[in-house]
Amino acid sequence: MIVSHSCRPEARATKTCRKRLLAGQGLYHTSSKNLEIRMMRPSRNGRDCTLLFALCLGFVLLVPPPGAAQQNGPTSPDDKYPENPTKQENAPSGSARLGRLPIEWIIGPYIPVQERLEPLSNPERGQIYVRQTFLTAGSYLARAFSAGIDQARGEPHDWGGGGAGYGRRYVARYGEFVVQNSMVSGGNALLGYEPRYDFCRCDGFWPRTRHAISRNFVAYNRSERELRPQVPMYAGAFAAGVLYNTWLPGQHNIWRGGAYNMLSQAGIGSGYNFVSEFALDILHAFGLKKDVKRGP
Repeated sequence: MIVSHSCRPEARATKTCRKRLLAGQGLYHTSSKNLEIRMMRPSRNGRDCTLLFALCLGFVLLVPPPGAAQQNGPTSPDDKYPENPTKQENAPSGSARLGRLPIEWIIGPYIPVQERLEPLSNPERGQIYVRQTFLTAGSYLARAFSAGIDQARGEPHDWGGGGAGYGRRYVARYGEFVVQNSMVSGGNALLGYEPRYDFCRCDGFWPRTRHAISRNFVAYNRSERELRPQVPMYAGAFAAGVLYNTWLPGQHNIWRGGAYNMLSQAGIGSGYNFVSEFALDILHAFGLKKDVKRGP
């Protein structure tokens, strides 16, 4: 049976009709509220189930199965954080880290005494170029020395002194080195020259010193037996010096700059070869790289 709560238009103003309308509105609100409660119950039940499932899953993941504590060992705070931890086990010392570095990272690619000289392929030359230019500590130290000389001379004057001036000079010198080594590597590949330093197959301080200095001026050609003048090295040094002086602030004689860079290559290059020749002896004196031998 459907109960109507409507009134005729002409009877809406009467008191009886107003009561009927209010009763109908109350029934509507009561019905809608009951329907909303019914609709919310499943969603609340779903959230409760989801929360219960999450708690169970977290319990399973966090709580180890029986016997896991015995297999993994004790997990007490005293075991995790011992009272007197040993630094040697947790982190190697500085000398140990240095001893683990490949010797090529310190002095660059080299030829051991016992290794037979063989012509290099282009991919091998590319790897040597990357190591010599970017992955050798000696390259960065040599540029730091050159920047120090420029700092002492006050060149260029516009860069001033202090740390900021030295930083600009260092970056400029390293950029010059990248250009120079790129030209030298290209010239060596074109002429078939050996780009690596070969340890002296001799003994004695002075013979090894003469060998180290001479390798800054001559290199093996494609035969790996005949020595030829280091034309690519000094041509690259001159060209890089000219370019270096073109981008410096102020007025500079670019030709004199190229000649100065050639003299720097003669001096610093000879010193670099000297250090490379005796690098293993120096490392052995400090107890490093004892497993790496210069000769058989």
